[in-house]
Amino acid sequence: MKRDYYEVLGVHRNASDKEIKKAFRTLAREIHPDVNSEDPEAEGKFKEAAEAYEVLSDPGMRSTYDRFGHEGLKKSGGFHDFSEFSFDDILRTFFGQGIFGDDLFGGGRRGPARGQDAAAAVEISLREAATGVTSEVEFDVIGECEPCGASGAAPGTSRETCASCHGSGQIRSVSRTPLGQFVRTGPCRQCGGQGSTVPSPCPDCRGQGRVVTRRQIEVEIPPGIATGQSIRLPGRGSAGEFGAPAGDLFVQVTVMPDDRLARDGDDLIHHLALTMVDAALGATVAVPTLEGHDELLLKPGTQPGEVVVLKGRGMPLLRGRGHGDLKVIVDVIVPTHLSEDQKDMLRRFAETTDEKNYSRESSIFDKIRAAFR
Repeated sequence: MKRDYYEVLGVHRNASDKEIKKAFRTLAREIHPDVNSEDPEAEGKFKEAAEAYEVLSDPGMRSTYDRFGHEGLKKSGGFHDFSEFSFDDILRTFFGQGIFGDDLFGGGRRGPARGQDAAAAVEISLREAATGVTSEVEFDVIGECEPCGASGAAPGTSRETCASCHGSGQIRSVSRTPLGQFVRTGPCRQCGGQGSTVPSPCPDCRGQGRVVTRRQIEVEIPPGIATGQSIRLPGRGSAGEFGAPAGDLFVQVTVMPDDRLARDGDDLIHHLALTMVDAALGATVAVPTLEGHDELLLKPGTQPGEVVVLKGRGMPLLRGRGHGDLKVIVDVIVPTHLSEDQKDMLRRFAETTDEKNYSRESSIFDKIRAAFR
C-alpha cells in the first residue's frame, strides 16, 4: 500500500510549492542511491519520493490527490508511475526539472548530456576584497566514476549498442489518423537516448558513470569584488554523462562586515568619534584605512555630521582602474559625567560666549548653552 505523499516528503498538507520543492531537494540528496550505495532500498525510496514530488508539485494532480487520494490519480491518469521506470529514467526526469540537471526524458536531445552547474560559497574580509585573495572552497558535485572510467560499465566490460534504436538514441513511431499519417520521433526509452546500454553496470556508480563526490579547489578572487557577486569557473562543475562536457562552478562571494569601515559601492565610510573640545579647537586624529591608518587634520570649529573626503582611498574598481573614496563622517560626542568644577567652567564659558562664536549649521553648542543657562 502506497504511503501518503505528504508523509513521504515530510511536509504539511497546506505546504506551499516552494516548501514542497525544498523538501524534495533535501530528501533526494539524502536518499540518492549514489550516496547510499549500501542500502538496497535506496532506489525504491528515491522512486517513492520522485512520485510524491511529481504529484504534489502539479496543482491539478495535487487537487485530485487531496480530494480522492491514490485511486483518484489512477482514474484520472496524467502522472508517471515510477514503479515501472528504471532509476536512469527518474534521474532524467528530475535532472531537467531543476532538481539535479538534464532535460525531461532527454527533451528530444541525442547523446550524453552536459554536466550540471555547481555552486560554492566563500567568505572574505574587507581587506581581502580590496587586495584580492586566493581562497580555498569545498563543494559537492557529481563527478566521473574512476573505476569504470565514466562509462557506467563494470571494469572489464563495455557498453553495447542499443538493440531498440540501433545506436541512434531515437525511436520513430508512426500513427494513422483520419487526418493522415503522423511520424513521431523521441528518445529511446531502452537506452534513455544514449544509443547504448550497460549489460554489466559498474557496482560503484550503478551504471551511471558518475558518483557524488566532494571537491576542494583554490579560487582567485579579484580585487574590488562585493558581496553577492559570483566567480564563474568553466568546466569545474558536475561531470557530463559518459564523457560529455562538465558543467561550470559558480562561487558566490560574501565580504564580511568590518568594524571600522563600512562599504558603500566603491566608497568606504568611517564614523569618527570626536570630542566637543577637539571639534571646537581642531585636532589631528588617526583615521583607519585599508592599509592601516592615516593622520587627518581637522580644522577648529568642525561641525557634527561634517564629511571629510579622502580621494582614492576607497575600494579598487572591479575590472577597472582607480579607486573609490574614503568618507570620514564626524560624530561629535558630549561628556555625560562632569564634576562640579567642570560644570562651573562650562557655565563661565557660556556666559562669555555670544552668537558670533557659533555656526548657524550647528545645534549642539546651542543645546550646551541652553542647558547651562
